[in-house]
Amino acid sequence: MSVEISGFAPARFAGVKDVFAASFAAGEELGARFTLVEAGEVVLDIWGGFADRKRTLAWDQRTLAPVFSTTKAVAALMIARLVDAGKLDYGQTVASVWPAFAQAGKDQVTIEQAISHQDGLPGFAEPMDPGLWTDWYAICARLAAMAPMWPPGTASGYHPVTVGYVVGEIFRRVDGRTIGTAFREDIGAPFGLDLWIGLPDGADARLAELQRPTAVPEFGEINEPTRAAFLAPWSSAAGKAGADYRRMEVPSTNGYATAEAFAKLMGALANDGWLDGGEILSPPLIAEAARERIRGQDLVLPFVMSWAAGFMRNEPNFPWGPGREAFGHSGWGGSCAFADPERKLGGAYVMNKQGVALMGDARPRRLIEAACTAL
Repeated sequence: MSVEISGFAPARFAGVKDVFAASFAAGEELGARFTLVEAGEVVLDIWGGFADRKRTLAWDQRTLAPVFSTTKAVAALMIARLVDAGKLDYGQTVASVWPAFAQAGKDQVTIEQAISHQDGLPGFAEPMDPGLWTDWYAICARLAAMAPMWPPGTASGYHPVTVGYVVGEIFRRVDGRTIGTAFREDIGAPFGLDLWIGLPDGADARLAELQRPTAVPEFGEINEPTRAAFLAPWSSAAGKAGADYRRMEVPSTNGYATAEAFAKLMGALANDGWLDGGEILSPPLIAEAARERIRGQDLVLPFVMSWAAGFMRNEPNFPWGPGREAFGHSGWGGSCAFADPERKLGGAYVMNKQGVALMGDARPRRLIEAACTAL
C-alpha cells in the first residue's frame, strides 16, 4: 500500500525517505515518524500513515505516540542533572536518600547500580493486583521491602517497569518533585518539547492508537527474573488500569512524545548539552552518564548488554548505527531515541504498529543506517 510521506527530507536523505516509504509499502507500519538532529539543527523530519487502526485519522506533526521504555532516557537525563547540580552522586547508596530501601540486604546498593538494572528488583515474584501499579507509594514500599533476585552489582537484569519507581522515588526524595513534573517545568515547557511523562490533560485526541503485535517477543530460556519482569499476569498494568495509569508519571514506561521532541532532546546530549541556546547538561556529566557501568549477559533480556547510568549503550549490539559511543533507549513495540556524540547526531523514531523485537527493531535500524550512510 502506498502512503504519502510528509515532512521534509533534503536531497542527501532521499534514501532515508525511500526506506521509510518501503516500510509502509511492505505493511510494516500503520503510522510513524522519524526525526534527526545534527549539531543542534533538525535536518530530517518525516512522517506518514495513520494515527488510528481504522485508518481514518492521518498521522501529523501533533500526533503523540506512546514510547514505553524509551522514556527511561528521560529518567537517566533527570538523574544526571541532579548529579550535575551536586545534589546527588552516582556512587552513594539508594538508602542514603531512601532509608527504607536498605531492607532485605539492599543497604549497599548504589544509585548507579539501581539505575543500571543491577539491584535485583526486575519485578515481583509474588502475585498482586495489577491495579496496584497506579499506587506509587504502595509499589515503592513493596520494592523497598523486597529481597533482590540476585546479588546486587553482580549482573544486570532489565527492569522494564520497576526501575521507574526506584529511580523516580530517588529523584522525588532529592528534588521534591516527580521526574515528570521536573522535566516539564525545567526542560519540556521552556524549550517547547512535546514530550511528557504521563499523558497530559487534553491530549487524548492527539494520542496514536496502538496496533498490538501478533506474536510475543523471544526471551530465550525463561527464568524467574524474566517471568517477574515481563511474563507474570501482574508484571505491568497491561491495560487493566486504563486511563488512570496513562496519567501517572512513571518514568520507565509512561512517556508520550513526538519524534521531533525526543530527537531534539537527544540531539542536545550529542551536542555538548546545548538545546536551543541553553545547556541542559554539562559535557562532563554527559560523558559520565553515558559511561559503561556493567557489561555481560543480561539476566532478563536475551542479549549481552552494556548499561550506562540509565542509558542503553549502542555497543555491543549497535541498534543505532555505527557509533561506538552512542547511547539511548528502546521501547516496547519499536520506538527508540539515541544520541551519537561522535557525529553530533540525535534521533528518534515513534510508531503505533508494534513489533516484537525487544531491542533494535528492524524499521528504525534501517532508517538510522540509511541516515548514517547519507552523512
